[in-house]
Amino acid sequence: MVQNSNANSHKCAHVRGVCGDWQMLENRLIESKEVSWKVDDIDVYGTVTAPVDCMACCGVVFVAGSGPTDRDWCSPLLPGTHGSGKLLAEMLAREGFVTLRYDKRASGPHIVENVSKLIGKISMQSHLNELSGAVESLISDVRVKKDCVFALTNSEGAIHALNYLLQAKTKRFKGLVLTGAPGRAIGAVARSQILAQVKALPNGEDIMKKYDEAVADFVAGKPVVPDASLPIVIQQVLLSLTTPANLPFARELWAYDPTRVITQVDEPILVLIGKKDIQVDWQVDGKALENTTTKRTNITYAYPENANHVLKNDETPREQLTAQAALHYNEPDRELDQQTANTIINWLKKQTNQ
Repeated sequence: MVQNSNANSHKCAHVRGVCGDWQMLENRLIESKEVSWKVDDIDVYGTVTAPVDCMACCGVVFVAGSGPTDRDWCSPLLPGTHGSGKLLAEMLAREGFVTLRYDKRASGPHIVENVSKLIGKISMQSHLNELSGAVESLISDVRVKKDCVFALTNSEGAIHALNYLLQAKTKRFKGLVLTGAPGRAIGAVARSQILAQVKALPNGEDIMKKYDEAVADFVAGKPVVPDASLPIVIQQVLLSLTTPANLPFARELWAYDPTRVITQVDEPILVLIGKKDIQVDWQVDGKALENTTTKRTNITYAYPENANHVLKNDETPREQLTAQAALHYNEPDRELDQQTANTIINWLKKQTNQ
């Protein structure tokens, strides 16, 4: 259902070094329109962005990362509205693609009205249903070539795109771009993030021991009662796992290992993890995925030197990056990483023979 539309023309994409390098980006007009579809009688809202002169273009569905991350890849948990999803969608529209990005029902401006309806209903399948609706919405656009639709994901979004291809008999993606993709079970990724924050503390080992005990209860289906001596932020993480709004999805996600799934997908894949990503580790997660897919010739791996988890440019030495770095992801002056932008565009154009 189209709700409204507006044309917009931006003189230059928000990509580091783009102005003056890619002349076509400066003048190509793009337009956006709001769309929506229903999942379990709840509206899912999204934005379609396309070049004004598009006749028969390939499409790209964006799948956001974890938590209340919205269509622009912004979150109420992080300050700022300069989201990479919106920047990438507009960049790809200028390159001739029709893009669709959407708010998960537990994100965006409708989260407050939706949350009570979603208690006990958020699951792998519900995320899959949202993505399936996005694909249907995009291919219903007369400008989109029905057999030429890709998924561009961030972080947890990789899981939902892979799951989509596991079950889709028709309307399959032509390929996947998996950015910031985990290469381990999500529980292992979460543990490594917490360990990085506490290992230098005098009681770091004790914190991890108590954390592991609480997680063991969670995995076993028992109530989670975090030890009162744990840092408040870790207690909050543990308690969030068993809140009714996060179940059953939290348990499904915790044990999910992308390396077991990626080998079951035949379509071409670009895995891109920035070397400044502190949410996943290119040397651990990237190599785990590489080792799983050594026999595949249609999977490409890219590790941009200065891209962080949301693909923004960050020239801070990695050893100096801390969890506080995430608080600056969406500041107005944070630009998309040029190496990342080039890699995504070139890969998509290669797949579409452009």
